[in-house]
Amino acid sequence: MSAHVLLAPDKFKGSLSAPQVAERVATGLLRASPGLDIRQVPVADGGDGTLDAAIAAGYRRVPVRASGPTGEPVDTAYAERDGTAVVELADVSGLGLLPGGKLESLRASSFGTGEVLRAALDTGCRSIVLGLGGSACTDGGAGMLQALGVRLLDASGTELRPGGGALRELAQVDITGLHPGVADAEIVVASDVDNPLLGEHGAAAVYGPQKGADREQVELLDSALARLAEVLGATGVAERPGAGAAGGVGFAAMAVLGAALRPGIDYLLELVGFPAQLPKAAVVITGEGSLDEQTLRGKAPAGVADAARAAGVPVLAVAGRCVLSAATLTEAGFSGAFALTDIEPDAERCIAEAGPLLERLATERIAKELERCLPSGGTS
Repeated sequence: MSAHVLLAPDKFKGSLSAPQVAERVATGLLRASPGLDIRQVPVADGGDGTLDAAIAAGYRRVPVRASGPTGEPVDTAYAERDGTAVVELADVSGLGLLPGGKLESLRASSFGTGEVLRAALDTGCRSIVLGLGGSACTDGGAGMLQALGVRLLDASGTELRPGGGALRELAQVDITGLHPGVADAEIVVASDVDNPLLGEHGAAAVYGPQKGADREQVELLDSALARLAEVLGATGVAERPGAGAAGGVGFAAMAVLGAALRPGIDYLLELVGFPAQLPKAAVVITGEGSLDEQTLRGKAPAGVADAARAAGVPVLAVAGRCVLSAATLTEAGFSGAFALTDIEPDAERCIAEAGPLLERLATERIAKELERCLPSGGTS
């Protein structure tokens, strides 16, 4: 079998999904070298795009109607194969689903994520991967628990209203109604975040401002999350790395659902079959919309580069823009990087016309680099 080119990009946020990025790069490369053997394995790190990556890997899309972050209905889905369900929080409780883009730091809830989990459990899925990232809420996963049958009550026995702000009034948690499927399920949380639930490095302090919280609201939310941990008797879990993921949904998943936390990109590379394609690859092409310092902190391209480097396979990166120096790229394991801004300086056009520009970049520049990477048997 001849060596192949392995395309394993993440999404270009706001422009192209990971499968679309892979398809555009493949089209451009084949235009330059029609005989190339190209394999496409789009990837994700647990945040936006996790659902797309799973479906591209052969999982079936199961539609679900659920509650958005402030209660409005949204059409979402989970991906399923052989009893394993992949749920993406961002696709139902994400920032991009807030009506009119209006941030609701105190009211936004993870209830819809719980509804999708419930739907997967109702159909018999007993292995569940919950991808965390891009959440609109800082509710400690309270909404998710309520959707799964947990009752969160104030001192008068009244169910709490949605959102992290309401947790200040929490007096009692009743888990007797928790979905019975949880007890038999193996739940894995995939996240690239290692923040604890509380304190200066916690969910409210670090991510609350991105969700509209001012200083006073950050303090309020941190106090409310502490109340949740105290009433649940799970202050130890609150200190674990990853408990602060997705506004504290990581905490609730570990404390109540018994979930195990895994680094998002490492786990999802396995899930989409990347390791199986790596040994025969002559070169790997990965990337995302912006290659920057955030990329190096557990994002998908960095995970792909680490895995490829360990296997002795060179890695090229493709992006909308790249602000990393050549030395930094080399240190991170990339043999080279190509950006849309290399051929189109207008950033707005790079976003609006990302697909055609990506094809052109692949044809005109990446294909020439592949000629230096591929062995003579790399084409047919």
